Amino acid sequence: MTRTPQQEWWTAAEIAAAGLPDMPGTKRRINAMAQRLGWDRAPQLVRRRAGRGGGREYHWTLFPARAQQKLLTTSSDAAALPAASDKPSRDEAWAWFEGLPVKAKATAEERLKVIQSVEAMEQGGASRIVAVDDAAALSGKSQRTIFNWFAMIDGVRSDDRLPYLAPRHRAAVKGKRRATIDPTFLDYIKADYLRPEAPSLKSVYDRVVRIAKTEGLDVAPLHTVRRQLDRDLSPTMLTLARKGYEALKRMRPAQTRDKSAMQALEGINGDFHRFDVFVQFPATADGLRAEIARPQLCAFQDIYSGKLLAHRIDRTANSHCVQLTIGDLIERWGIPEHMLLDNGREFASKMITGGVKNRFRFKVKEDDPSGLLTSLGCEIHWALPFSGQSKPIERAFRDLCDRIAKHPAFAGAYTGNTPLAKPENYGERAVPLALFTQIVDEEIAAHNARPDRRSEIAYGRSFDDVFAESYATAPIRKATEAQRRLWLMGAEGIKVNANTGQINFMRNRYWADWMHGIMGQKVVVRFDRQALWDGLHIYSNANEYLGFAPCSEKSGFFDVDDARATARAKREYTKAAKGELDAYRQLTARDVADALPPVEVADEPVAAKVVRPFFDKARAPSPAPISADVKAAQAAMVADLDQARAARAAETVERDGRETFMRARALEEMIAAGDAVTKEQQRWLAGYQGTAEYRTWQGMVADFGLEVLAKE
Repeated sequence: MTRTPQQEWWTAAEIAAAGLPDMPGTKRRINAMAQRLGWDRAPQLVRRRAGRGGGREYHWTLFPARAQQKLLTTSSDAAALPAASDKPSRDEAWAWFEGLPVKAKATAEERLKVIQSVEAMEQGGASRIVAVDDAAALSGKSQRTIFNWFAMIDGVRSDDRLPYLAPRHRAAVKGKRRATIDPTFLDYIKADYLRPEAPSLKSVYDRVVRIAKTEGLDVAPLHTVRRQLDRDLSPTMLTLARKGYEALKRMRPAQTRDKSAMQALEGINGDFHRFDVFVQFPATADGLRAEIARPQLCAFQDIYSGKLLAHRIDRTANSHCVQLTIGDLIERWGIPEHMLLDNGREFASKMITGGVKNRFRFKVKEDDPSGLLTSLGCEIHWALPFSGQSKPIERAFRDLCDRIAKHPAFAGAYTGNTPLAKPENYGERAVPLALFTQIVDEEIAAHNARPDRRSEIAYGRSFDDVFAESYATAPIRKATEAQRRLWLMGAEGIKVNANTGQINFMRNRYWADWMHGIMGQKVVVRFDRQALWDGLHIYSNANEYLGFAPCSEKSGFFDVDDARATARAKREYTKAAKGELDAYRQLTARDVADALPPVEVADEPVAAKVVRPFFDKARAPSPAPISADVKAAQAAMVADLDQARAARAAETVERDGRETFMRARALEEMIAAGDAVTKEQQRWLAGYQGTAEYRTWQGMVADFGLEVLAKE
């Protein structure tokens, strides 16, 4: 507040009697000083004295600086005078000043500089009149104008002068001379104009004018109606009425969530995205037909770094694909703490999130089995439906739309992002699934490795770098072998072969030695639909884990190596079974026979009381004697056989084991070179390769080389 003396206006006689410093002591000399300094030229600081006798009174600010200081120190009341009733309060003045344009604010600053220069000259000993004269000459303003500025800040604190010096014509209250509109006429306008069809105001006005003529209402001009609506309707009201709730939500800034306090794998979010590309899907072993469709990408992203951690491609969005993708994520990186998911059927299925009370999808029962994420201890968070801002992965999908769907390798297969945005070459081709999968893998790897990311976490680095830095120090939970089988698909009621224990599933064969114990039973198998050759995990109908069964591949019809491996496996299988039997059977049949006690034989025979009669049979006639001619023919036949046997023995060259092994090697070299061999040669080679002689020579060649086959 500005300090003021108790008495502000003084007559010449009162000034002389006060004995102020640097002021004359007589009335006549005071009047001469006022005339010399030009006090009369400051109309705001000089006034006619009220009451009888007249005369003039001078404001104390016209006095020299020492005299002013004396008045302030001797005044018993140094409180600031209250602001004039026509002046706004301090808060109102500053609030009004903030809304002024730059030009008006600059004018106020120029005025304040002139006033401050006057006060600076007064501090140097100059009177107010002299200081105002000098400031007027320097600024180009008149003295009266400068005194008017002083009057504008009269009683105002020095730090609050700026808003009071602004041009006051902008503070004038404008007269409210508005045309009135018939309320009923305006109600018709609002009812027709404020609806989702969003008709133009001109068409609404024309319709309501027809109604007004019928009902006898006063018709206001169109521009008056438009101004009235502009005054009454806020932007939110207009948007809600004519564009709907979604447009209203877009008017509010999205929530900004801080990720700096998180770490790698602490939070994961996932969703499906359908690519705008035609892909040729082949027929599958589980009965799906070959078709051309737009593929679905199931992907999971680390919230902290933005890196895409796992993805799979399928024909449709389904819970099995979600289950396997989550399995890839956990297998490669670990178990996340939090999972942000879309509230769709594929994510809210019981096999994924069973046991979560706030699933809001399907019927939640108390006895529901725990889903995959629930069993692993992941906390589930559901994103708002139809709200892409709730899932950070939507930003990554936008990048993939441009870099994958419009990839040059897919030229002619792009469908456009809407039915009205089809390219000129729409439907020219469909991309093979293998090529599409390859491009998706490459582009996602490039997406993660791309530098110069501008997020609040990356600071110019890539998503890979950010994730690797945090992953190295974050506490990660890894899945056990039993947990790894939770995300595999299940098939119930699979019949095991009653003779071999083999399982035939989706045109593949699965077998292991231990499966003899479940021959003829029905079991549950868990598998990866996209990796059937990786084998099956076998469970009982009571969900007890039994074991693993690898996939048995079909061998080539003439594949000798596979036949040899099969023969070796059979021998090992037989040997193992024999060893198991011997280990279980501690005694032999000889031991049992030796352990039998001797049986006592009665010495006296028991006499038979009933005797069966014996009748002698007729003897067969003796054969007729062989004639000499027959005997001679038989002898000639035997001689011929002996002669043929001797001829073959003479023609056969005696071979030792070395020559037999060399023959086997020659056949093996012919088969390796692709030369034709007979079935008899193949059977002989397969039988010989299982002999001890073949293994002996094979070992000698491996130890000493081919020189060992040379004859001595």
